[in-house]
Amino acid sequence: MTITRFVLNEQSKRPESRGDFTILLSHIVLGCKFVCSAVNKAGLAKLIGLAGETNIQGEEQKKLDVLSNDVFIKALISSGRTCILVSEEDEEATFVEPSLRGKYCVVFDPLDGSSNIDCGVSIGTIFGIYMVKDNHAPTLDDVLQPGKNMLAAGYCMYGSSCTLVLSTGSGVNGFTLDPSLGEFILTHPDIKIPKKGKIYSVNEGNAKNWDGPTTKYVEKCKFPTDGSSPKSLRYIGSMVADVHRTLLYGGIFLYPADKKSPNGKLRVLYEVFPMSFLMEQAGGQSFTGKQRALDLIPTKIHERSPIFLGSYDDVEEIKALYAAEQKNA
Repeated sequence: MTITRFVLNEQSKRPESRGDFTILLSHIVLGCKFVCSAVNKAGLAKLIGLAGETNIQGEEQKKLDVLSNDVFIKALISSGRTCILVSEEDEEATFVEPSLRGKYCVVFDPLDGSSNIDCGVSIGTIFGIYMVKDNHAPTLDDVLQPGKNMLAAGYCMYGSSCTLVLSTGSGVNGFTLDPSLGEFILTHPDIKIPKKGKIYSVNEGNAKNWDGPTTKYVEKCKFPTDGSSPKSLRYIGSMVADVHRTLLYGGIFLYPADKKSPNGKLRVLYEVFPMSFLMEQAGGQSFTGKQRALDLIPTKIHERSPIFLGSYDDVEEIKALYAAEQKNA
């Protein structure tokens, strides 16, 4: 089952659809294939070095980031189905010119974890898709919607194999690129995250700046008081890879707010929302420390938020710790 056939099958279940969404997804898939090929050749093609520019987050841009961003912007505009694009690499949202406009808004991080390129660690692309509310001229408000309004979300991980994980709102499916065919094949149908996991994933280097509930939770992972085995720590530092492992094996991924980053570090629109959408579709949960992550209403396109996501029971534990702190406050 190729991803193209899978998406067409999904389309046939919705008699009212006109194929616009299918066309948009096929352009995203093409972008992923292109970036996968560029990542694989990065060392040879001298794409690793810095491009000499800093992006809006103040991070020096890698050549591969810039290339990936260009690839996705071009692929999305040429689909003729998008009206607003928000990329991690661009300070402003891109408004598609009226002649090429469609009804979808796409938010994306073209190359997440790019500081890991040089050492061959998995990196990836994250994306989410919204629909414009009605046929007015698109404005930023069309993108600044809560994550629960997303139509679809996914990521493509460029690692030992190239894996694309996608949800269009009815479950989560994983596809692996067969290089000999140049096609994504369905390899992980209907992914369900285990209800409880044995792994926690967090940057412990930030521990001295954490708040109480996070500190207590991680302490509990390492020194359980109920006689269970301690959880294993796994942290890659590439969100796509860490979330992918959490999705398949269960457990919890934490990127809490701390004294250094009081609003958290991960961006709401194109990191927190798509990953939370996938987690919930796979039977897990996501939480910001205050509320369900998908209920957040962003006010800026590069807004940040703390995030805890993963197995249902594991996220319940962290929610209980935050609730207890609220009660004592």
